[in-house]
Amino acid sequence: MSDSTPQPHYSTRLLTIPNLLCIIRLLGAFVLVAIAWRGQPKLFFWGFVVLAMTDWLDGKLAILLDQRSVFGARLDSWADATLYAGLLVGTVLLHSAILRAELLWIIPPLATYLISTAAGFWKYRRWPSYHTRAAKTCWLLMIIGVYGMSFDLSLLPLRIALTAVALTNIEALFITIISPSWRADVTSIYHAWRDTKAR
Repeated sequence: MSDSTPQPHYSTRLLTIPNLLCIIRLLGAFVLVAIAWRGQPKLFFWGFVVLAMTDWLDGKLAILLDQRSVFGARLDSWADATLYAGLLVGTVLLHSAILRAELLWIIPPLATYLISTAAGFWKYRRWPSYHTRAAKTCWLLMIIGVYGMSFDLSLLPLRIALTAVALTNIEALFITIISPSWRADVTSIYHAWRDTKAR
């Protein structure tokens, strides 16, 4: 499917407030790594919270300001992936001993993400950009999980968050499998199935 596929009710503007928030999140991921490199776990956590909240905010503003776009959906996915990568690298720098002990919880979300993304590239020749409700919920769970780890409270919330991320990636994989063409902003697998059946 070509990149020229029309998207209903989607803007062609590149410079929008939601896109600027995505760029902040994308670049901020590198700042997070620098903060972790300097050994500042509390600043790292609060920086992550701010950047993760931009994911919720950019989606809301895109709808409220009627600034949704195909480019914005892709940029959002790139920013999300970069922030998750920055979170992983930063936590390795700050909490390597903990992460080594949690490898069995970390590998499934990483593996399912790679598989889901590869499936999107194989089928559509582009990055899947579904932004499901489950994906949005995972950011909140990750904030709670990273908080528990950063402040030596409990690793259970982190394990729950990692499990949720893996399940969300599996949902994205099934959305790719059942959707005949690339789409952005799919709420859930149920909505993907309903829309596919309607066609």
